[in-house]
Amino acid sequence: MPNTTSSWIAAINERSTKDLEQRKAWYSPVVEAYDRARPRYPKAMIQRVIEVAHLSPDSKILEVGCGSGVATIDFAPLGCAIEAIEPNVEFCRLVEQKCKAYPNVKIISQSFEEWQVEPQTFQIVLAANAWHWIASDIKYVKAAQTLKDHGALVLLWNLSLQPRLEVHQEFDQIYQRYAPTIAPRYEDAETQQEILQGLGQLVTDSGLFNHLISESVACEVTYDIDRYLDLLSTQYITLDAPRRDALFAELKSTIEQQYNGEIQLFNLAAYQIATKK
Repeated sequence: MPNTTSSWIAAINERSTKDLEQRKAWYSPVVEAYDRARPRYPKAMIQRVIEVAHLSPDSKILEVGCGSGVATIDFAPLGCAIEAIEPNVEFCRLVEQKCKAYPNVKIISQSFEEWQVEPQTFQIVLAANAWHWIASDIKYVKAAQTLKDHGALVLLWNLSLQPRLEVHQEFDQIYQRYAPTIAPRYEDAETQQEILQGLGQLVTDSGLFNHLISESVACEVTYDIDRYLDLLSTQYITLDAPRRDALFAELKSTIEQQYNGEIQLFNLAAYQIATKK
C-alpha cells in the first residue's frame, strides 16, 4: 500500500483513539457549518446500495454515527426502521428535525461504544463517513453481534474534496505561510481509489466479514466561497483563531480574485458492502 494511502488511513483512524467525551463534542462548534458544507452522496449510488443490500420497507438498519443525517435522510424514505446512533447531542437534535416526517427513524443519543448490543436484530449496520471514529477492536465485533445471519456491513465514503492540481498548488503556498502543519496533501483519483482499497482491506482483515463489494463514483461539485470555508472550518477545528482567520482571509481573497468566487472540487464517493460470516 503506498505511503500516501497508509498515512491517510492512519490519520483518519487516529480519531478513534481520542477520548470518548472529546469525540462526543468534537463537531459541536461547527454543527451548522458541517451540515451546510459536507458533500452529499450521489443519488444513483444510494439506489445501488439499496439494490445490492436488498433493502426494503421491511429492513431494519442500525446507523453508526449519523452525524447531521446526510445518509439517514437518504434511506428514510424507504420506510424501513432505522435506529441511528449519534453521540453528539447537537447533531441528534438536527437529525430529529430532518426526520420528523419519518416515524420509523429513531435517533439514539449515545456512542456506539456505550450502546448495548441487540443480538441478531439488524439486517444492515450502516456507517457513512463515520466508521473510522470507532476503534477497530470494538466496531467489527459489535457490528457482527447485532447483525442477523447473512446481514451486512455497509460503509459509505465521501473522500476528501480536491481542487484542480494547479489550484491546490496555489493554495499550498498560502498554507505554508499560515499553517504549514495542516497543509493538505493532494489526492488524485488513483490515490483515492487506493485509499478505498485500503479501507476495504481493513474490513476483510477483521475476520468477521467477507464477500466485500465495493464501487466508487467520480464526483464534481462547485462550492462558493462561504460553503468552501464552512467545509474547511469542519476540518480545522483545533486550529487557533488568529491563524485560521488569516488563512481563511487569504484563501477567500484568492478565490474571489482568481476564480470568480467559486471553486470546482472533485472526489470519489463509494460504498463498501461486506457480509457477516
